[in-house]
Amino acid sequence: MSRSARIYPGLLLLTIVGCSPGSGPDGPSGVAELNAAISRPAGHYGYGEDASAVEIAGWDIDIRPDGVGLPPGSGSAEDGEMLYEDQCAICHGSFGEGVGRYPVLAGGEGTLTEPRPEKTVGSFWPYASTLWDYIHRAMPFTEPESLSDDEVYAITAYVLYLNDLLEVDFVLSQDNLASIEMPNKDGFFLDDRPDVTSTVCMHDCKDPADIEITSEPAALDEPETDSTVVVVEEAPGESIYQQACALCHAAGIGDAPITGDAAAWTERLVQGRDVLLASAISGKGIMPPKGGQAHLSDDDVTAAVDYMIESSANQAASGGQ
Repeated sequence: MSRSARIYPGLLLLTIVGCSPGSGPDGPSGVAELNAAISRPAGHYGYGEDASAVEIAGWDIDIRPDGVGLPPGSGSAEDGEMLYEDQCAICHGSFGEGVGRYPVLAGGEGTLTEPRPEKTVGSFWPYASTLWDYIHRAMPFTEPESLSDDEVYAITAYVLYLNDLLEVDFVLSQDNLASIEMPNKDGFFLDDRPDVTSTVCMHDCKDPADIEITSEPAALDEPETDSTVVVVEEAPGESIYQQACALCHAAGIGDAPITGDAAAWTERLVQGRDVLLASAISGKGIMPPKGGQAHLSDDDVTAAVDYMIESSANQAASGGQ
């Protein structure tokens, strides 16, 4: 009986071809040595194939501090002002001051040694290339990688301008971005400390019962302030709205109905409140589930949607749109 073997990655397939006269215990054996080692290049496991130049180019999009990786293009802060206002200000503020919990982009100079440093592009980041790279990869929040290279240069220039690092008419480009010196460029260094600096006690160890607390934290003297407390009641769902919904619903990004626009919400409510809630919880179109805040409960999202509906109804009642 003769056999043929065909090798697949991770699989040995034996196909019985047939029996020839005279084969068997008393005849010539046609059984191959099936356990023989198969010759393979060192480090090759028989899977996949080498990545093509096009595939590598699709992954190789990082920008180095020396400018390597930057694409051709240019833009000034003057060009980027309206782009920033349209695409970025709703989260980061018109002057980079930050809105709600979104990051502050400008200011913070001289705060890095304070107990609560304000880490912004101008005060903390060591390289301008990081700013270009992040905007290119991840911004705007609802449509990452939708900006052209020229638009990324322009917005990068505007953020640097907000930090007093560029003049408004300076044209940022592939050729000069790496030459921008950031205030904290020398604030980073390679940490050469070992990963472990202590050893586990294995013998003659201190008895935990003998360990004593020798000092207690002292409370700081608080300056006297007016004891009058003004309590501002927040509408149910308002804080969730500010956290997860305002990014799009305050300005109508991605065709989101603007909070306070009675006509837009009346149109949505035709299909029923339950449908609106289902869309808000599960996501719809470019709107991610729960506004991208996966930790929120369904009740949280329901409260935020009801807040938007009620706000729009109140606006209509007061004569607005």
